[in-house]
Amino acid sequence: MGGLMRLDKRKPSGRERDEASIKLLAQLREKLYSEHLGTARRAAFHLSWMQEDGLEILKEALFSRVARRTKSAASYGLRKMRGRMEKAALEVLSQGLKHHDKTTAAVCENALLVLKGRAPRKFPSKRKTRAGKPASRKAGKFEIRQVPAKGRGSKIRQRVSRGRNRLSK
Repeated sequence: MGGLMRLDKRKPSGRERDEASIKLLAQLREKLYSEHLGTARRAAFHLSWMQEDGLEILKEALFSRVARRTKSAASYGLRKMRGRMEKAALEVLSQGLKHHDKTTAAVCENALLVLKGRAPRKFPSKRKTRAGKPASRKAGKFEIRQVPAKGRGSKIRQRVSRGRNRLSK
């Protein structure tokens, strides 16, 4: 893929039916560790349809020492699991809350919040300003303000009253 991390070969679980499924799982596992979040999330979504094998790979990615984007993609795949694997995926996310790695715990917390329909907390920005301090969220260049009604309304009334004066003369 272009990632710096070299993945160890995964031991087949015995559930794979043929060589094509083993190859597909290996491909999806490699894409899950991609530097691009979109690629990793897409692979996680496909793994969510792979039942036990997908759960095993997503769990491995969530609890290993990898970048936050990989953990985030793995939690996305666990959130998208359906059917009989949904309960097992929720259990894995709950285990992640107790994990010693704070990034894993935060990713799992956000995933569970999304599943409950609440807004997840945002991770702090890593952007830096010139002074080396974290960038603060400033309002945009332009501020939206309410235009006072009395300023505009009086001018319109003046124009209307001028027209009446001309007609009445």
